[in-house]
Amino acid sequence: MALDVKIFKRLKEFDLDISFSCSSGRLIALVGPSGAGKTTIIRLIAGLERPDEGLIVCNNTIWSDTGKGIWLPPQGRKLGYVFQEYSLFPHLTVEKNIAFAGVDESVVENLMELFGIRHLRRRRPHQLSGGERQRVALAQALARKPGVLLLDEPFSALDVATRMKLRNDLKSLKNQLSIPVVLVTHDLYEARFLADDILPIEQGKTAPDWLSRFLSIWQNGVCTNTAYQSAG
Repeated sequence: MALDVKIFKRLKEFDLDISFSCSSGRLIALVGPSGAGKTTIIRLIAGLERPDEGLIVCNNTIWSDTGKGIWLPPQGRKLGYVFQEYSLFPHLTVEKNIAFAGVDESVVENLMELFGIRHLRRRRPHQLSGGERQRVALAQALARKPGVLLLDEPFSALDVATRMKLRNDLKSLKNQLSIPVVLVTHDLYEARFLADDILPIEQGKTAPDWLSRFLSIWQNGVCTNTAYQSAG
């Protein structure tokens, strides 16, 4: 069970040419400067954009294969996607936001309990704090029982204390999920804390040299051929 990505796409500023794999139960963090192509990569995985060439396979199901003319739309891909800007329905309560994506009521109840938001079930997004909204967004993404979880800067808009709390929650949750998780982040501490593998990206390419310039602030980093393995 894994997510395998090998994609090429011509962008205005550069050509995106990247490949990586993420096994079930592991989290890979895509890091690098702004405009490096990180969000484009997960949009390609999600089916929100099409690659010019390449292959995306999730758990032995082909999501995109340009050579064979296969391309599944987003609704055909079993995935959860959490955006930075909390993609919740403003007119729905917490419970109904989660249930909108849920496969059954027991899943909704379990997720509200897991994220500590059961007491907020009747509230609407505008009545929630940023941290509460992001908990709901994570629950909503997991309610569909995804085969892959995609996280695009999910904590960057939060205050420091809330961000640290949700990082801890996600780290604990990651150990319970038996699915690949792909995280886009500018925060190297966050990547170091959460990730099993760190993939540095610059100008649409794997760029270990970019990350090496920051390794002095870390300890016990171990380099592999395409990613940096977290030491803890």
